[in-house]
Amino acid sequence: MRGRLRFPGTLVVCACMLAVAPLAAQDARISNDVDTTLVTVGGRIQMTVTVEHAVGARVVWPDSLDLAPFELLGAQTAAPANVGGRARSSVTLTMAAFELGELEIPSFDVQVVGPGEARETLSTDRFGIEVVSVGADEGGDIRDIRGPLGIPLGVMTVSLWLLFALVTLAAAYGLHRRSRRNGEDEVGEVGPPPRPAHEVALEAIARIESSPMLERGQVKEYHIEVSEVLRTYVEARFCVPSLEMTTREVVDGLRGVGAQGQFVDGLRRFLDQCDMVKFAKVRPTLEASQEILELGRDLVTGSVPDHADVVSDTGGSENGGSDVVGTLSVETDRVRPAADSETAEAEPSSSPEQVVS
Repeated sequence: MRGRLRFPGTLVVCACMLAVAPLAAQDARISNDVDTTLVTVGGRIQMTVTVEHAVGARVVWPDSLDLAPFELLGAQTAAPANVGGRARSSVTLTMAAFELGELEIPSFDVQVVGPGEARETLSTDRFGIEVVSVGADEGGDIRDIRGPLGIPLGVMTVSLWLLFALVTLAAAYGLHRRSRRNGEDEVGEVGPPPRPAHEVALEAIARIESSPMLERGQVKEYHIEVSEVLRTYVEARFCVPSLEMTTREVVDGLRGVGAQGQFVDGLRRFLDQCDMVKFAKVRPTLEASQEILELGRDLVTGSVPDHADVVSDTGGSENGGSDVVGTLSVETDRVRPAADSETAEAEPSSSPEQVVS
């Protein structure tokens, strides 16, 4: 009989010992509250969750929360505070809803861990929240859209606009007067008449003749310069753009404007001989190079217009003269004379037929 009585007593003692351990965690209490129960869509809601527990216990907040249909925007945990011999821990949750109607914040669990790792699970209360639309008035109607705000016009604003308009008009008037004055000056200026084409060509030939290009062995450059002088002369004298033409095109152009046949045939032989040096790499002798220069001089002097056809004060002529003669001097300035102009006397001229032969 005595053995049977001892066994139930042992069970009672063990049960008491197990019940005493979690007492420190079982006395925890939880409460939660929201700052408002009526918000507009997208408005912020703050819910504060407070846990009151023993001083030696600690609160384990959830790592993540699913509060659908609300979205959790942030969580701020406060440090535990001692109130009346007990500890109080809290967290503030910021949420927002993007659905209309009567919504509910769901409940979630919080654990309190006491001495000896005894755990107690607490649950928050549910809260009903009403979410309304933005812009609805008290009667439930949608408010009208407001028009754009007007910019107030003060005395200072009007004065600045008037000053800007006056400055703009003054600047435009000044530019107009200046352009008219410049135009009158340009019309009033009368420059000297252009030089005759044959004078410019003969002067350029003399410069080439006195240059040291042949002595230096610059035969190809020498023929290029001579060819450009005659081509520029043809362009100025007969209005044929020979600088941009082949030899055949120059001959056809001269025949088209009615140039003398003797001049056209001589110019063709002159240009053919220059092209042979320029493109076929023919290297003529010193005497042949000097003779091609004399041929060019004879072509210029043989095509000088009569006194009645000489360029007038306006630069025109009956035989097709033009203002292009001024460019001839620019083309020939690249040749640097090696002696004074007094030594640039022409050698006895020979006819085009003698040179070609």
